[in-house]
This record gives sequence, C-alpha cells and structure tokens, in this order.
Amino acid sequence: MKTIEKILYHIKYEGPVTAKVLADKFQLTTMGIRQHLQAMEEQGLVDAYDVKVKVGRPTRHWQLTSQGHQHFSDHHAELAIQTLDAVSDLFGQQGLQAIIAQREQQTLTHYQAAIADCPDLKSKLMTLTELRQRDGYMAELINDDHGFLLIENHCPICLAATRCPSLCHSELTIFQHLLGENTLIQRQEHIITGQRRCAYRITSK
Repeated sequence: MKTIEKILYHIKYEGPVTAKVLADKFQLTTMGIRQHLQAMEEQGLVDAYDVKVKVGRPTRHWQLTSQGHQHFSDHHAELAIQTLDAVSDLFGQQGLQAIIAQREQQTLTHYQAAIADCPDLKSKLMTLTELRQRDGYMAELINDDHGFLLIENHCPICLAATRCPSLCHSELTIFQHLLGENTLIQRQEHIITGQRRCAYRITSK
C-alpha cells in the first residue's frame, strides 16, 4: 500500500492527526509526511486546521475532506440508489419498506448463525465486529469502563441511507434483535448527520 493510502486509512480510522504522529506511525520524517499531506491537500483529499496550545505555536491537525471520505465510497452506491428509486416508483413506499424488511431479515439470520455459539456479550460483539469488517464498515470494538463501543469508520451504504433513512433504522434494529432485550444499544455518532463515523454504545441492562 502506498504511503498516501496508508495516511488516508489512518485518518479514516483515527480522525484528525498531526504530521508528527503520522511520521512516528510510518517511521518517516515529519518533512516527508508534510510533503505527502500537501500533495493530498492539492488533490482535495485532506485539509488542515490549527489547535492552540499553552506554549508555542498552534498544532496543525489534518482531516479528511468530503472528497477524502468519498475515496472509500462503495463503487456500487449509485446503482443502489437507482434501484431504490426504481422500487419506489414501481411499488411505492410500501414496496420499498418490504425490500428493506427483507434485507433486514436476511442480514439478521446471517448474523444469528455466526454468533450462535458465542457464550457472552463480549464474544458476540467480537464476532459481530468481524462480520461488519467483512461487510466494508471498517469496524472496531472498544471495551472500556462504560461497556462496549462498536465503531464503524465507514458506511458502504451511506449514500443509499441518505436517500432512504429507513436503512439506518434497520441497522439499529438488527443489532437490537441480535443482542437481545437485555442489551442497551445507543447510537452516539452517525455518519449521515455529518459525523466522521457511526458509533454504538452497548451495555448490559
């Protein structure tokens, strides 16, 4: 993977970052990283903002632009939108909701089979994270003092979900049915509302 691709993936997963952090991460000089970032800025993939510090000059942080996020977009997204529009035109909202419900049930059945032998919430979430990773969500799981945080750094259905918000509601419904009524799931961050990722706080009731 080229250095520029590595930088894009790092910012996608970790959020805004300084050139020094990237230099340490990839064992390159800070000057070399800055040259890559400047080239990426010229391509419209990243931009920068300064953060004031108590002592010294402000620290420059680099983040993905909308174009940078689109670098990870599903190439079939436009086809998915066209399909949703066609279903809506031919069969109305009732037909569209039937399609979404069918997708929801198929996904739930697939996930249920995968976690069938998982003995506890943690193992279920680890398996779910792996499944979501395979599905293109750039998923990761964090276990902290407040429970679990399932993070999805990318949404391959983002454009379709923007057009049809029921898809996002369906995702949350799948998680709730999968993990059971004794598990509380709260979406704390949401890509289609302008945040850089989707994040779900998951705790046992």
